[in-house]
Amino acid sequence: MNYDVNRQIDPRTGTWSTTIDVPREETVPLLAKVLGITSAGFLVTAFGVASAPEWGSTVGFIAVLGLIFAINTARRRNAGLALGLFFALTYFMGWEIGPLIHHYIRAIGIDMVFQAAATTGVGMAAMGLVAYLFSIDYRKVLGLGFAALIVLVLAGILSIFFHFMQPSTYSWLTLGVFTLLTVGDFARIRAGGNGQPAVSLALSIYLDAVNIFLAVLQLMAGGRRRN
Repeated sequence: MNYDVNRQIDPRTGTWSTTIDVPREETVPLLAKVLGITSAGFLVTAFGVASAPEWGSTVGFIAVLGLIFAINTARRRNAGLALGLFFALTYFMGWEIGPLIHHYIRAIGIDMVFQAAATTGVGMAAMGLVAYLFSIDYRKVLGLGFAALIVLVLAGILSIFFHFMQPSTYSWLTLGVFTLLTVGDFARIRAGGNGQPAVSLALSIYLDAVNIFLAVLQLMAGGRRRN
C-alpha cells in the first residue's frame, strides 16, 4: 500500500495537516458512499420543493444555516445524528429554493427545470471524472475557490445597491466559482477525504450542486426570455 504523504500548512486554518495521495481504487468506496448520501439528499430536496409554502424561503434559509452548524458540530461525535441532520437540511433546502423553482416552472415550464437538473448532473459527473483522472492539489483549488466565493458574495451585495452587474453575469461567475469548488471537493475525496466523515464530504458536494443547478437554471431562463 503506497501513499504519497506530505506535511503542509493549511492556509485557511494555519495548522499543519497531512495530505495523502491514496490510490484511486482505495477511495472508490468513500466516493460511492458520498454520492449515495448526496443522491438520497436530492430526493429529499425534491420532496421539500414539492411541499414548500410560498413563504418558505426565509424559513428554509435560516434552517439550512443552523443545520450546517449543527452537522459540523455533530459529525465527529455521532455519525448517525449528523446524517439525520443532513437529511433535515436537504428537506429545508427544498423550502429555501422551492418558491424560486415554482416561479421558474410557471415562467419557462417544468421541462426546462428538468433540463437544468440533468445538465447539472452531467456536469458534476464530468468534474468528478476530472478530479479522479488527474492529480489535483485540492487544498490550493479549494483555497482559491473560497477566496473567489467571498469576492462573489461581496460583489453580489454591492450590486444590489449599485446595479453594476447583470443577473446573467452573476450566474456565470457563480457557475465558475462552484465549478472550482466542486473539482476541489472531488479531489479531496480522491485524496482520501482528509479525515472528513462521508456526511461532511457529501454536504460539500450537495451544496456545490445546488448552487450550480440554480446558476444553470438562471442562465437557461435568461436565454429563453431573450429568444
